[in-house]
Amino acid sequence: MKVNPVAAIPSPSACLWLDDLSTAVLVTDEHLKLLAINSAAEVLLGLSRERVVGGQLGHWLRLDRNLVSQVQQVLRLDQPVTLRGRALRPLRGAEFLADLVISPLRDEDSPGRLLLELTAIDRQQRINRDDQLRQQQAISRAVTRGLAHEIKNPLGGLRGAAQLLASEVTDSGLRDYTRIIIREADRLRSLVDRMLGPSSLPRREPVNVHEVLEHVRGLVSVQLPLGLRISGNYDPSIPEVIADRDMLVQAILNLVQNAIQALGDHGEIQLMSRVLRQYTISGKRHRLVARLRVRDNGPGIPEEIRERIFFPMVTGRAAGTGLGLPIAQSLIQLNDGLVECNSRPGRTDFDVLLPLEGEP
Repeated sequence: MKVNPVAAIPSPSACLWLDDLSTAVLVTDEHLKLLAINSAAEVLLGLSRERVVGGQLGHWLRLDRNLVSQVQQVLRLDQPVTLRGRALRPLRGAEFLADLVISPLRDEDSPGRLLLELTAIDRQQRINRDDQLRQQQAISRAVTRGLAHEIKNPLGGLRGAAQLLASEVTDSGLRDYTRIIIREADRLRSLVDRMLGPSSLPRREPVNVHEVLEHVRGLVSVQLPLGLRISGNYDPSIPEVIADRDMLVQAILNLVQNAIQALGDHGEIQLMSRVLRQYTISGKRHRLVARLRVRDNGPGIPEEIRERIFFPMVTGRAAGTGLGLPIAQSLIQLNDGLVECNSRPGRTDFDVLLPLEGEP
């Protein structure tokens, strides 16, 4: 969504309407002193407006000489400039690629003001990746349901035949064999049911996300090895989400158990909560989103399976089933959210993203 470059902004307090835009917007004077930024810019740069307004743009967002000359050209010619695919690095954040539009704000009372629009290319790539992930998982679920139907029918017949055989034979050794058949048939049926994921619709109600995180932390704390530590780092301003509490608990528990298995006997797990503004989940933009993060400092997810970890039976561990992450994703998607993953050696983040109805 583009901002009208000839619109006048008489004062920073009048810039509140910019918060309704998904594009990151910054307003400066002719000396590149920041006068206002919107919520999307706060999220993109990882900086609060209370901290940056009044400071120099070049201090909070590192500018190369070419970019400075482009800004000076806009001031001199009074004409907007569009820059594609520029690498930008905030003072407190990681470098990212963005399309940048620099426009003059033609205000007779306050000449020389500039409006900068930043559209992160990385963000659009993430949205496209999320859409692709949802489509792939929908196909995977359809295939899994068909496969489960083909497996469960003969399993039921196999189990029934073993029960009939057990009632007929008198040899105790043969009865042991029938019990093995019945037990393994039950195990396979349970595995297929787990592959299918949740079978019921969520029972939605207001849920305190921090109560969920602390509940999971309490559950796993009693079984942690001595060399493992789990801690919490929460934003207390997050309001309640409308979701199924039991589903949230199970999803977070699956993510934490996955982190425990990745770490082994030594390491640290952090449970974190933050509010994201103007965030897109599954193609829909939300003004506020709760991000619940499970972070570990383990070896990271092997690169060859990183793009497939939310598919059933995909795992990097010899003893793993590859079902915990797909089930967590299904549970969160049933609550209109999404689970995202970013991993590298030394840090793996699983982010549970849930839309927020209320204001923080």
